Amino acid sequence: MTTTEQRAARLSGPELADLSRTAHKLLERAPDRVDDPAWVADARRAWEETPARLRRLVREFRRHSGTDGRLLLTGLPIGPERLPDTPVVMGSAQRTPALPAALLMLIAHGLGDPAAFAAEKDGALVQDVVPVPGQEEFQGNAGSVELTFHTENAFHPHRPDYVLLLCLRTDHEEQAELRTCCSRRVLPRLTDRARAALARPEYVTEPPPSFGRGGTDSLHGILTGDPEDPDLCYDEAATRALTDAGRAALAELDTVIRGSHDGVRLRPGDLAVVDNRVTLHGRSSFRPRFDGRDRWLQRTFAFTDLRRSRNHRPADGNVLAK
Repeated sequence: MTTTEQRAARLSGPELADLSRTAHKLLERAPDRVDDPAWVADARRAWEETPARLRRLVREFRRHSGTDGRLLLTGLPIGPERLPDTPVVMGSAQRTPALPAALLMLIAHGLGDPAAFAAEKDGALVQDVVPVPGQEEFQGNAGSVELTFHTENAFHPHRPDYVLLLCLRTDHEEQAELRTCCSRRVLPRLTDRARAALARPEYVTEPPPSFGRGGTDSLHGILTGDPEDPDLCYDEAATRALTDAGRAALAELDTVIRGSHDGVRLRPGDLAVVDNRVTLHGRSSFRPRFDGRDRWLQRTFAFTDLRRSRNHRPADGNVLAK
């Protein structure tokens, strides 16, 4: 594993100023709630007013996300001096329009459309990723132990295409890493036998309790699509194999992931975009203090083709009801 600050893009001073102006103009027109459909549509139009280089970076990443399946934009204008205390409650989300939420809405539209799941944080389009007292051992965004590698909502037929993670505040020791592992690094290290087994639909992935048990009967492969550049769908904590060959392949996959992932320590204003189709993500452990200054990320999902989930979204909105 390597910890790296490379493969990052930073906009110039004038570009950041232009982006900040666009985000502030969007905020000036904001209603009371981030999730208001009119503001979501306004953000879609405002994306065209963002700096050309940002739009080019996002467009190129969307076409091909590279060997790491991750885009890192650094130093975005989040207005750190205006940040309140880090939230400490389960299900925390950003419902009131603020500068970081405006940035997430803008860039999500460069990747596709922002959307969320009704069963997860009540369908909020911008969600807080923060440690919560009493949830330290939880395998999810409220925990602070190591978060194992996973495809976001791996069990769901309409998974997000991209996961956007914007850092508002680091952990106290500045040691917490976002960890990612792309299929394009994993594939060459797998044996032919494991690759063949992982491509067969012999696996099930359990959904979290909030989603019910709708995903447990759906068999799927771990590697799907083009054998030379497959999609990767796996949740280390929730996916299990139904055959001996599948179990052996998962054991090999876990070993390869541990030897080929990398990590980045996000700083305030850093935005990591993870290509959820080919890249797993997780997090190292850290020690929260619950003093209002703990690590705080905000998360948004983007879908390249929202039409595919139309039967899951009442009134053609941005929330999947099931």
